[in-house]
Amino acid sequence: MTTPDKNQNAVLATEAGGIGERGLIERIRRRLPMPPSSLVVGIGDDAAVAVVDRGALQVLTTDALVEGVHFDRRFSTPADIGHKALAVNVSDIAAMGATPRLALLSLMLPDTTSADEVDGLLDGLIPLAVQSGITLAGGNITRSPGPLVIDVTLVGSVRPRRILTRSGGRPGDLLYVTGQIGAASAGLAWLREQAADPTLPAEDSGLADCVRRHRRPEPRTRVGSLLGRTRAARACMDLSDGLADAVTQVAEASGTGARIVAEKLPLHPGAVSFFASRGADGVLASLSGGDDYELLFTVQPKARGRLRLVAQQARGVPITCIGELTAGPGVVLERAGATEPMPAGFVHF
Repeated sequence: MTTPDKNQNAVLATEAGGIGERGLIERIRRRLPMPPSSLVVGIGDDAAVAVVDRGALQVLTTDALVEGVHFDRRFSTPADIGHKALAVNVSDIAAMGATPRLALLSLMLPDTTSADEVDGLLDGLIPLAVQSGITLAGGNITRSPGPLVIDVTLVGSVRPRRILTRSGGRPGDLLYVTGQIGAASAGLAWLREQAADPTLPAEDSGLADCVRRHRRPEPRTRVGSLLGRTRAARACMDLSDGLADAVTQVAEASGTGARIVAEKLPLHPGAVSFFASRGADGVLASLSGGDDYELLFTVQPKARGRLRLVAQQARGVPITCIGELTAGPGVVLERAGATEPMPAGFVHF
């Protein structure tokens, strides 16, 4: 967090329970672990200064979560929001085969924001940062005349020739996905149904897990880093906007087509049950739903031995082969021996 100027300090004097910007920055700083020696200048100056990993490339990403677009405070606690704001960025770094290092946090706070709510955001963000080895190096706090916005910029590092992109796939590469799909979109759909009383418990344990996965996604940090380090994967992308979207984007960027086998998809059982109870096609709904934050990646058939090594070190994260990249154009879903078009993923505009 940078030191506020006089005008900004005056504007924010009544923000977050009367603490003001300087007080909020100090409140945040006190909650953070001791920074590593690689952070030469941290919170409190005009900018952070850090030592770059020797021989490594820097990987940078940023994502903003906007109230009413990316989260609803009726369904998510401040801690959920703080966790997710960092998790979506960690997922992007993981998809590049990199390791997250430093984060910048910017908060755009409505007048009604309390100091307790800011503490709540940190309650979710800081544990994930510690778990992921991330140092909060600075950021910004300002007033928002509209919704709450939490923006994170994340810096990671990766060795040359180990970086993963969407365009590295080749025809014949096998397509793999981590974890299960469909849970987050099912959880969100159920929460929206319960808008009148979001405190009601989920109908069963499977649905409860879907709700948890929407509120607190688990970025596949370790798997992404292993895929890059072992060079097991040739292309990779995270599932922020759904598996259907990721498959299409990887195929287009790689100049290939793709074939996905419906029967191989690792669908979350709670999501399948939820969608079926609402008369929806569980396969299509799980493919098109976003917010899973799993990883889709391609593997050259002769590199499957490297992938087995990744799976052994993935600490229980399932890795499933779901299809392949093809020489011909087009992305198709194969189901019960017939092919159909791949559904669209989530679109922002």
